[in-house]
Amino acid sequence: MARVLACVADLMLASRVSESLGSAGHRVEVVAAAPEAADCDLVVCDLEACDPAAIARLGHFSIGFYSHLDTGTRDRAVAAGIDLVIPRSRMARELPALVDRALAEG
Repeated sequence: MARVLACVADLMLASRVSESLGSAGHRVEVVAAAPEAADCDLVVCDLEACDPAAIARLGHFSIGFYSHLDTGTRDRAVAAGIDLVIPRSRMARELPALVDRALAEG
């Protein structure tokens, strides 16, 4: 079981992330914006609502998701140092597996 910080401002999306990871056995804390510091094993963030640089500065493995049409957001997240940048549709399908894989590799 990992401690996951989910930076997701949209309540419906936050609920989806929390349920998905909670069902996989992870403890999830949802926040609307990137905190200054975080006591967690991994960060999941909605790149439309969070500053990718602020997420990267937390120093934890980070998974950021974006609208597949918004390649500018994807490019900013990669440049900021987000470890895994994926389209929202992939996040919805694969998030627990992606988190487990990241924790196993980290």
